Amino acid sequence: MFLCEKPQLISIVIETLSKISNIYIILLRCSKINIQRFAAMKNSIKVAVVGATGMVGRTMLKVLEERNFPISMLLPVASERSVGSTVRFNEADVNVVSMEEAIAQKPDLALFSAGGDTSLQWAPKFAEVGCTVIDNSSAWRMHADKKLIVPEVNGAAIGASDLIIANPNCSTIQLVMTLKPLHDAFGAKRVIVSTYQSVSGTGKEAIDQMEMERKGVDGKMVYPYPIDRNCLPQCDVFTDNDYTKEEMKLTNETCKILGDKSVHVVATAVRVPVTGGHSESVNVEFEKAFEVDEVKRLLANFPGIRVQDQPELKMYPMPLYAAGKDEVFVGRIRRDFTRENTLNMWIVSDNLRKGAATNAVQIAEYLLANGRW
Repeated sequence: MFLCEKPQLISIVIETLSKISNIYIILLRCSKINIQRFAAMKNSIKVAVVGATGMVGRTMLKVLEERNFPISMLLPVASERSVGSTVRFNEADVNVVSMEEAIAQKPDLALFSAGGDTSLQWAPKFAEVGCTVIDNSSAWRMHADKKLIVPEVNGAAIGASDLIIANPNCSTIQLVMTLKPLHDAFGAKRVIVSTYQSVSGTGKEAIDQMEMERKGVDGKMVYPYPIDRNCLPQCDVFTDNDYTKEEMKLTNETCKILGDKSVHVVATAVRVPVTGGHSESVNVEFEKAFEVDEVKRLLANFPGIRVQDQPELKMYPMPLYAAGKDEVFVGRIRRDFTRENTLNMWIVSDNLRKGAATNAVQIAEYLLANGRW
């Protein structure tokens, strides 16, 4: 009766109850969001990127961002002269820190792309605090107790005790991606590779040299000869057997990744005046007979490979169109009519992505999916 006699009071009570209801709904929604965030953050990890200001390091940051890798804390690491500067990640500026500062944070994962000497010195120190290191340099690749990994090919080789994992050479990665399904099916005996490698594989100074030459301006020479309008049949330094280090990486790393020393690989590595993307002409002799259609089917069904092979439409892989992509592109697939059970292929990939940064992040994704963190 009292409320009925006080319509203004009734209005106030209704308004108050409405506000309380709205607040409850907001709180309920917020609690659900927080629960979702907590669930998402449970598997988020601290990630250090060593060499974060370099070409591959910046590409690693880009790939981590694009693939939404779960990061609770990002630690960009670079040389002392870069400490205090920033890198851009997920629309925020993140401060570059020193090696010591990063180790003190005890990261779960460290992606290294800072050169072999840096890796040899610092990777074990990160591992000592329980951090998993994925190293893009050549420092650890051929160590007997270190795994050399392309996840689609041999990810299962990683064990729980492997804290330093090697990322293969760029030209090796795209080769073994195509060899793996064919080797499993037909048994690869002998592989002859000629590479056409872009200047970005050498680094920013090599790109600068080519661009300066195209402008007709004198500048720093990274290569012993001009690279614009030229091809240099030398990638890295020559070894005692007159093959370059790059060529021997293709020989040795391929066998280690495939887990088969009986596969004989011989290479000629050539630097070409292309900004980005490595191409390879590959001739493979197999133990068993094959049909070209079956080869194409096996390649098309292998994760991470895209077959582009329609010569009647002039469709084949090219580095210009592989730029910024994570797949390995294969085309010009045809039988070698001069030799039994032998195949020719043309393989192209973005050397900064699948050839380096993307493969490293994919190793981390493999570890995450298999309970490392």
